Amino acid sequence: MADKNTENCTHDCSTCSSDCGSNAGPQKAPLNPYASVDKVFAVLGSKGGTGKSAVAALLASQLQNSGTQCAILDADLTGPTIPAAFGLKGRIYADERGMFPVESDTGVQIASVNSLIPRATDPVLARGNIVENTLKKFWSDILWEDVRAMFIDMPSGTGEIPITVLQHLPIDGLIVVTTPQEIATMLAHKTLKMAKALNIPVVALIENMATYKCPDCGNEHHIFGSSKVKALAKEFDINYTAQIPFDADIIECMDNGTIDTCDVPIMFNIAARIEELL
Repeated sequence: MADKNTENCTHDCSTCSSDCGSNAGPQKAPLNPYASVDKVFAVLGSKGGTGKSAVAALLASQLQNSGTQCAILDADLTGPTIPAAFGLKGRIYADERGMFPVESDTGVQIASVNSLIPRATDPVLARGNIVENTLKKFWSDILWEDVRAMFIDMPSGTGEIPITVLQHLPIDGLIVVTTPQEIATMLAHKTLKMAKALNIPVVALIENMATYKCPDCGNEHHIFGSSKVKALAKEFDINYTAQIPFDADIIECMDNGTIDTCDVPIMFNIAARIEELL
């Protein structure tokens, strides 16, 4: 029977003297007892098209190739791209202990809804409890094996999926990806303010497609406008920033499913930043 103090609950804990425990905040989803994950970093774009999935894939690949066991939880449930970026054809399967992630050729452990559905082009129609339960299951039911760094590839913005991930999973830091465009910078403010409100540290602010080197004249051009990353970092007291130039090779590797072999020199420095936190 419901307690009389909770029958007429307004969900405004500041006006209530009942010790019901609901004001303790969202509960973190438990990790599978057979799994092991050391650090979890959420990768979030300020807007769509910033290349946050490419950054997540490149970071995991760079660290994996240097000997750090990595994983990617593809939280972009309705627009998953990670399996295609790695050229994965395998499927998630399960036994009595839980579900097994799909592995890339280099050993990156990956869980994505596109590794569950029959065809990669099938739409995923999800909202409400389905979204929350799916994300929790990816964390709690997957048998992540000796993972030192997990990257969660999230849809951009401050909507349902980002909030669910940031509140229910044990996030150690946020990696925010933006571009020099004014509109991307404006939306980056929203993302960074969300991180501050949820008390989650931003461990790296990355400006993607910062410059473009012309293959004909060799000059660098700011095709998306002048850099905004230093000003953003100063405003939000972020210690680490990086700039990734526009690189057609990244696009080609993402499309061809060979992102784990893509050579992007700046990723060495960004990966080193993450290694400092492990």
